[in-house]
Amino acid sequence: MSSPHDPREPEILDPIDDLMLPEHGDEHPHGERVSSSVRDIASRIPESLASIGRDISRTVERALSAKDDYVVAVKVSHDAQERLEQLVQAGVFRSRAEAAAFLIDEGIKSQTALFERVSAKLSEIERLRAELRGMITKPE
Repeated sequence: MSSPHDPREPEILDPIDDLMLPEHGDEHPHGERVSSSVRDIASRIPESLASIGRDISRTVERALSAKDDYVVAVKVSHDAQERLEQLVQAGVFRSRAEAAAFLIDEGIKSQTALFERVSAKLSEIERLRAELRGMITKPE
């Protein structure tokens, strides 16, 4: 059996719980600290709840708007990867995916003339296909 001061057994101390208030008449060596800690925690509850509410709102907004988003896997150069990471580290975007999506959208906007020509060529291709289908289905 071990003695009360056996070095192999750690001394068990009463835990100090900052959330516990001393009962009436109890002398608590940390009484002021306990009551101020409880007040501090209580004063932060509304702020914490508001923060949780904002986080939930943002998550719901992202989930609802995600139906319009498409996931595309692309390979990018090392330089492009570093540039995307810079935008994230600077706090401009929350993720490399958001940064890449922004840059793709901006690239498309800056190339409107190209996309207008592509659209015109696609219309012409569809017209020629319809013409060819019409030649095959018409009896001679």
